[in-house]
Amino acid sequence: MSKPKVLITRKWPASVETKLKQLYDVSLNEDDLPLTSEELKSALQNYDAVCPSVCDSLPAEVLNASNKRCKILGNFGVGYNHIDIAAAKENGLVVTNTPGVLTQSTADIAMTLLLMSARRGAEGDRLVRAGKWHGWCPTHMLSSDVTGATLGLIGFGRIAIATARKAHHGFGMKIVFFNPSAPDPSVIEELQATRCDSVEDVMRRADYISLHCPGGPDTRHLIDDKMIRLMKPNAHLINTARGDVVDSKALIDALRDKRIAGAGLDVYEGEPNIDPGFLTLENATLLPHLGSATLSTRNAMGEKVLANLAAFFEGREPEDRVA
Repeated sequence: MSKPKVLITRKWPASVETKLKQLYDVSLNEDDLPLTSEELKSALQNYDAVCPSVCDSLPAEVLNASNKRCKILGNFGVGYNHIDIAAAKENGLVVTNTPGVLTQSTADIAMTLLLMSARRGAEGDRLVRAGKWHGWCPTHMLSSDVTGATLGLIGFGRIAIATARKAHHGFGMKIVFFNPSAPDPSVIEELQATRCDSVEDVMRRADYISLHCPGGPDTRHLIDDKMIRLMKPNAHLINTARGDVVDSKALIDALRDKRIAGAGLDVYEGEPNIDPGFLTLENATLLPHLGSATLSTRNAMGEKVLANLAAFFEGREPEDRVA
C-alpha cells in the first residue's frame, strides 16, 4: 500500500522532517519560501494532506480549488485564522492545530515584551548601538515599574493564564481579565484575579494590557481607537495573539501622540508587511513573531501535527481537530 502524500509548506525542525520522511511520501520546502496561492491550490489537488503555517493564506478562493485530493490540513500552529474554516468544512476538509505545547514559550514572550516596553529596553539597546549613550544620569530614560502594577488580560485561556502566573507569582502583579466564559475558580483564587464585565473595563483599569484572544472576523480590530482611548496615559499594550486584533493605524497614532506609554508587539496585521509607521516609534517594541520560537516548542508542534495526521490516516478522530 502506498504511503499518503504530504506537503509541508515551510521548513520544520530537522527531527520532525526525518520522521515525516519515514512515515509519508513527503515533499519538504527546502528553500523555506512561502507558497503562492496558485501553489497552494496545486497542493490541494496533488496531496492527501497539506500542512500549512500562519504565513499561508487559505481563503475560500484557494480552498475551493477543483479536483481536490487533499482531505486534511494539519496546521503547524495553534492559531488558524489564516484558514477559512467555513470554506474548509464546505469542502470536506479536516483541519487540526497544535494547542497546549506552545503555552509557556508564548507566555515568556508576552512577559519579555511587557518588560521591554515598561523599561524601554529596545530603545536603550538602539541608543547604545548607535554610540549615543554618554553615561549614567539620574533622569535618563526613566520608565515604568512592573512589580506591583496591574496586568489586564483580554482572553483567559492557556497562554493568558500562564502569563498571569509569571506576572503574579514572579512580579507581584495584580491580575484583572475579561473572558466570555468563566474560568476555573481555583485559578482565579490562585492568582487573586478579578474578572471584569467587559473589555472596556480591563482597558480602563490596567497598567499593562496583554491580548490573548483568537483572531478572525469576530475580533478584528477589537482594540480600535475607541478602546485605546480608554487606556491610562502610562499604560502599555502587549500583543502576542493575532495582529488583526489591533487596529494598527489607531495604535500608531496613540503611540506617536504619547496618549499611551508604549506597546510591545510580536504579531502584526498583514505580517510580514508591517505598517511602516511602527518603525518610526521609539515607544514601540517590535519582535518578529517569536512566540513559539524555541527548539523544544517547535519540535513539540511538529509532533502534534504528526499525531493528528496519524490519527486521520488510521481512521481515528484527530485529537486537535478544529474543523
